[in-house]
Amino acid sequence: MAEIRDVTKLKQSLQVAELYYQDNLSQLQISKQLGVSRPTVSRLIQYAKDNGLVKIQIINPLVDSQVLGQQLAEKYGAQFHVVPNNYAGMASLSDSVGKFAADYLTSVVEPGDIIGIGWGHTIHAVTKQVEEQNAAGVQVVQLKGSISHSQEKTWAYESVNELARAYHTQPEYLPLPVIFDHKVTKDMVESDRYIKSILDLGRKANVALFTVGTVRSDALIFQLGYFNKQEKAQLQKKAIGDVFSRFIDRDGKIVSQQIDDRTIGIQLDDLKTKKYAILVATGNRKVAGVHAVLKANYTNCAIIDQSLAQLLLDY
Repeated sequence: MAEIRDVTKLKQSLQVAELYYQDNLSQLQISKQLGVSRPTVSRLIQYAKDNGLVKIQIINPLVDSQVLGQQLAEKYGAQFHVVPNNYAGMASLSDSVGKFAADYLTSVVEPGDIIGIGWGHTIHAVTKQVEEQNAAGVQVVQLKGSISHSQEKTWAYESVNELARAYHTQPEYLPLPVIFDHKVTKDMVESDRYIKSILDLGRKANVALFTVGTVRSDALIFQLGYFNKQEKAQLQKKAIGDVFSRFIDRDGKIVSQQIDDRTIGIQLDDLKTKKYAILVATGNRKVAGVHAVLKANYTNCAIIDQSLAQLLLDY
């Protein structure tokens, strides 16, 4: 008889547990539905837990992110911040990582610092979320040319303006194509006194905020009219991505010196001298590019999403 009672209690307990944990009914609702008292429902739920019918697992995404960050730091020798999904209640992955990066940026910038930035969707996801700051004497400068040959949105001016506004300063623009048709033209423009002063300011920047692009056909850099078909095919064959529109291979080395000589903006080796060279990246398609940037030591602080972090750990 005792065995029968145990089986009956198990069935009752399982039924109550399913209503409580799967159907999200309250204990009062369950008691009314089954015609039993509320204390009985409570005891049956506890019985289900005590006898292994229910297992409760608490998953802390912050802990998972911290562990991933520590593992990646050991692998690459750089600081990592792995951003939990829906960080700060953000709806999209880019906004979650952007918000974290914005918070991190403002935590490290000090009065008198010079912040150099790139452009694109990822950078804009950061700058649009930077709140007004009190640090005095901060300068904000573009680290690469910001004019394209198409109507495609680059967020170049929006990003530098948003960041400058947050720090109550005037943005320093580099109002040029990032890639010229001819090296001789680029060299001549670089010798201009104003342009030279902007490039020098970029080299002096102690904080750099940037991302890594891909070489997919729909990559932003390929939508801006800088390359002919042959050049695009060459870059897609040899490169895995770009940093400040400088195309790199899996080791972070420039893949086409001829194209790089036509590119205006910060040299990648200059990133190694920054106090904070902050790489921000989202999306699994960027794993090869992020790996290359880390391998070449172009960043000392990477801010990425969890999925990308896991891929990078296994890369």
